[in-house]
Amino acid sequence: MSFLFLILFGTALLRMPWVNHSDGLTWTDALFTSTSAVCVTGLTVVPTSGFNLWGQLSILLLIQLGALGIMTLTSSFLLAVKGKLSLRHRMSFSHLSENINLNDATFVLKSILKITLISETAGFLLLTLGFHRQGLAWRDALYQGLFHSISAFCNAGFSPYDQSLTGTHWLVKLTTTLLIITGGIGYFVIVDLLHRRRKRGVSIHTRVVLTVTAVLIIGGMILIYFFEKGETGWLDAFFQSVTTRTAGFNTVDLTALHDTTIFLFLILMFIGASPGSTGGGIKTTTFFIMIYAIISVLKGKQTVVYRHRSISSRTILKAFATAISYFIVLSAGTLLLMDMEGAPLKESLFEAVSAMGTVGLSLGLTPMLGTAGKWIIIILMFIGRLGPASFALATSVKRKEIKIHYPEAEIY
Repeated sequence: MSFLFLILFGTALLRMPWVNHSDGLTWTDALFTSTSAVCVTGLTVVPTSGFNLWGQLSILLLIQLGALGIMTLTSSFLLAVKGKLSLRHRMSFSHLSENINLNDATFVLKSILKITLISETAGFLLLTLGFHRQGLAWRDALYQGLFHSISAFCNAGFSPYDQSLTGTHWLVKLTTTLLIITGGIGYFVIVDLLHRRRKRGVSIHTRVVLTVTAVLIIGGMILIYFFEKGETGWLDAFFQSVTTRTAGFNTVDLTALHDTTIFLFLILMFIGASPGSTGGGIKTTTFFIMIYAIISVLKGKQTVVYRHRSISSRTILKAFATAISYFIVLSAGTLLLMDMEGAPLKESLFEAVSAMGTVGLSLGLTPMLGTAGKWIIIILMFIGRLGPASFALATSVKRKEIKIHYPEAEIY
């Protein structure tokens, strides 16, 4: 309910007399913009550059509050769930928090605020320097540095520039990618790395997140460069590989990319970022569990084991259930966009995945949507933002089970 309240508050804020937009702003457009900001998506039906200073600062405030709410919600979920799990599930859950004091809610909240403040401040200084080297006056560079620092760390993808970060200085691109990665790997990974124990090392969760993140970034960069036949430079390929999974900035014209690259983007957007982060998607850990489970089945193994730790069947089922649920909702959203807006399959699917993955990339369809299409995207953004946390909470709490064992059935 807090997210819904924040979205409604943002809608009213964007309709205040002191907030102006060059093209005008309807209530639906205000709701769309507020939802996109709070859910840190970045899709827009009206250009962010069209807002006056108060309008852009209002969007920035919604982004920051939305991102902090997401990280706090995830942390609160873990604090609540750990007390409701059975002893067996708490033992299997402990690998996530072995270096983190999840029993102290104050510690969690303070750590989130510290990480956010330090990351965004460092990004602000570097981005300001980058924008100044690009040719902006210090005053404008300071504002652009502040806006893009918050937007990048929160994985929001909003930019006062109509062309996003296309043509910007290399320092701006590199700093933005580092902020996106930091905000996308998750609070738990950062705290684990900062408080790691030399003898025990980092947790299994951290190892999985860092491994999958590295593979997706490096693999995505190489494939983007290869698919575009070298027309996209290595830095832009690296940038797009990072931002496509959840942030939504772009340094190239997406409509000019090959279909193979667009399909790769769909995969990366579907996977998304990591648990406890500001990013969306099914999450890197879910993707890892699914792939590892499939490999284990193909090898004929009865259990799924990673680094001498077994992954429970419950965790595996939750991973597949999450991915399939995402796929079903995405399919419905894509079909509705095609039917109600008359949009092509490629653009409809891309916008739907981008919305539900809270990515923010667009092939140009979103600004052209009618009222029905805007509402479809709004719903997808909201489901994509709260879906994983709500699903995890619903499936993790201990319920009273009736211990009746039925005979097995073979289905071919």
